[in-house]
Amino acid sequence: MDTTTSNPRIEASAKYIRMSPHKARRVVDQIRGRAYEQAPMILEFMPYRVCDSISQLLSSAAANANHNFGLSKTDLFIDAIQVDGGSFLKRIRSGARGRTYPIHKPTCHITIVMRMDSGWRNKISLRRFGK
Repeated sequence: MDTTTSNPRIEASAKYIRMSPHKARRVVDQIRGRAYEQAPMILEFMPYRVCDSISQLLSSAAANANHNFGLSKTDLFIDAIQVDGGSFLKRIRSGARGRTYPIHKPTCHITIVMRMDSGWRNKISLRRFGK
């Protein structure tokens, strides 16, 4: 964690989320670079299961910013967010003639890096929505 107070780097990570990394990346790409206030609204109306895990992680990162640096949630934007593949949960499915077939259930690790907003980023992201 960056301890300088000029523009602190706030991190939060969630590991071993039971979701395919490919499916999680399609949600993460929608909120990368957005202000913190916009991201939960976007996630709330997306129909994907991973949105709940990402919104919990966002609120955790905002709580870290408030507790560790005393920053307000309105001053934050998502600087970087990445999804990495985790290990597979390996299960067995029984097949014909006494055989077994492997089932691989993927997991992923999500890391969010937030920074303090300098003001210009909010104006750009509001223009995207036509406001």
